[in-house]
Amino acid sequence: MCIVTHMRPSTLSYIAFVGFGVFWGTWGAALPGLRDAGGLTDAQLGAALLCVGVGAVPAMAFTGRAVDRFGPRMAGLALVALALTGVVLAAFARDVTTLAVGMLLIGATSGSADVAANALAGSAERVTGRRVITLAHAVFSSAVVVGSLGAGALSAATGSLVVTFVIAGSLIAASGAMVFVAGTGFHPLRGEHSAEPRRRLSAALPLLAVGVVGALGFASENAHQSWGAIFLTDELEATPLVASFAPAAFAAFAAATRFGVGLWTGIPDRVILLGGALLGVLGALLLAIAPTILVAVTGLALAAIGTSVLFPTLLSRATRDVDDGERGRATSLVGTTAYLGFVLGPVYVGFLSDALGLRGAMVGVAALCLAFAVLAPVVTRHRRPIGPPH
Repeated sequence: MCIVTHMRPSTLSYIAFVGFGVFWGTWGAALPGLRDAGGLTDAQLGAALLCVGVGAVPAMAFTGRAVDRFGPRMAGLALVALALTGVVLAAFARDVTTLAVGMLLIGATSGSADVAANALAGSAERVTGRRVITLAHAVFSSAVVVGSLGAGALSAATGSLVVTFVIAGSLIAASGAMVFVAGTGFHPLRGEHSAEPRRRLSAALPLLAVGVVGALGFASENAHQSWGAIFLTDELEATPLVASFAPAAFAAFAAATRFGVGLWTGIPDRVILLGGALLGVLGALLLAIAPTILVAVTGLALAAIGTSVLFPTLLSRATRDVDDGERGRATSLVGTTAYLGFVLGPVYVGFLSDALGLRGAMVGVAALCLAFAVLAPVVTRHRRPIGPPH
């Protein structure tokens, strides 16, 4: 208990992102099973996924203020709630209505965890001058690999979504409990202790603009993460176990890229944003024309390398000068806006897939990355680069 209660903020954020990543890895691998259990078409699944965003937006807005008041304990509570919600969804979602209700709850709990964990990482980044947000997202991606492969193996062995979510939920709840216990004694750095003037939240418009551009990057990233397994299943006739390698491969390359970028602060942010977006375009187009599973996974890998650093870099630049006493609300504003892309990306693919097929939908994902490449330099033009703390 003593060790848990004396963790550094950066370590605490990494633990939170472990639980968060295990959930989304499990989720990506389980989506084909959830779709089949409910007897849904691709368009119906896309509409049901929209409910994730409907649940997430108000929860994220509330969580920003709660984090400013109560600190990282909010992340712990949200992770425990997310674990329980996943089990309930797997057990009771048997048609489009019950699946939609379950996704509302998934959106609320995951949105809360997202804001709280990112605010904690941003606070640690301000103190250390390192890319803690990017590193935390690297930890997230690594956990997605574990969750995705584990869910695929459990699904193949047991054929039960409930068993899969119970085991994954145990890991998620454990990480949430650790964050809650350690976060009880954590006191964030307040602005009055710093001699450097900080940007106030009255400048909300620039944060909102960053969030809108971040939504494009998030939409591209989660489109691949959510539909990769379905692409391999429907277009290339992969088995459930092989299909689980789609989100796993995406997350593995995303993790490696985030670790590299997070540890090497010499790469300019603008290079990361432009290069990442163009790689995202290339990866999505390669996936669209992939004749084999190997080529498809290669396209997913390129897309992962490109899109994985887009939102963490934008969030880092947007909140770098914000007081910790307002960090939750700043993270909430950027994160909530960008999270709409995270949710609408899979929905976008679902509707494009019904109209053009999954391959045509991947071309649509490439267009999102291209738009990001054009707009990102505009909204980040006057942001301070990463560097040692002042």
